[in-house]
Amino acid sequence: MTQTQKILVTGATGTVGRQVVAELLERGHEVRALTRDAGKASFPPGVEVVEGDLTEPEGLTPALDGVTGLHLITFGGAAFSPLDTGPRILELARSAGVRRVTVLHGGGPTPLEDAVRAADGVDWTVLMPVEFMANALEWVDGIVTAGEVREPFTDRLSAMVHEGDIGAVAAVALTEEGHGGQEYVITGPDVLTVGDKVKTIATATGREITLVELTEEEALAQWRAAGLPEDVIGFLLMAYGDTPEVGRTVSGTVEKVTGRPARTFAGWVAEHAHVFGGRS
Repeated sequence: MTQTQKILVTGATGTVGRQVVAELLERGHEVRALTRDAGKASFPPGVEVVEGDLTEPEGLTPALDGVTGLHLITFGGAAFSPLDTGPRILELARSAGVRRVTVLHGGGPTPLEDAVRAADGVDWTVLMPVEFMANALEWVDGIVTAGEVREPFTDRLSAMVHEGDIGAVAAVALTEEGHGGQEYVITGPDVLTVGDKVKTIATATGREITLVELTEEEALAQWRAAGLPEDVIGFLLMAYGDTPEVGRTVSGTVEKVTGRPARTFAGWVAEHAHVFGGRS
């Protein structure tokens, strides 16, 4: 059995960060959660909450005291800008005795991930998840109010991943040997179209849901009306219009690292059916 360790989780209030916290707790480890505003943060019992900001690494020294593992994100501050403080964060981590570091890939090269990869004296692991199952929550309003999902490129394929499985892979890499220097592409167990996802939600909720396929022009108008920045829109066109092979290929990482199969989209939907107005 793995010895109890204390892990510092940054980005702990985020979609993935919360799952890293939950998985570490479930495995019997001590968790220290870093947040910029402790007063607004809510965590399970037993989590030590500390305030800090990755844009100001000198203030992280107390948070790093006594921890053996560190989970990092690549963006920080109120504007969620790419962090350039990686080298100093890693220097402080090494000085504090941190042995293992995971970093959540930001979708492309980032200064902090570069610093992690270049770090000496720590075992680093890059977590590279594909599309989150939680992205389906973007459909809630359309399903609840109009009984429809409006999306372009509905035949696109995705090996979407349960956020809990990202947390599970991170928890193992942060507390067990053998994961240093690894890039882990993390996927679910199935490759699904948009239509597959909508049918799964309809079955779980007992609702009739119509899939409306948008043209590229209609999608652009919808995204701009929602206030998405142009760089995000460009990324969506690339990811949806010509999904890279890595995003539509099952990797098997979850089972390889954690010893259990990756969670299905059907399972994720069952957990969230009430949000989509499903059967009570």
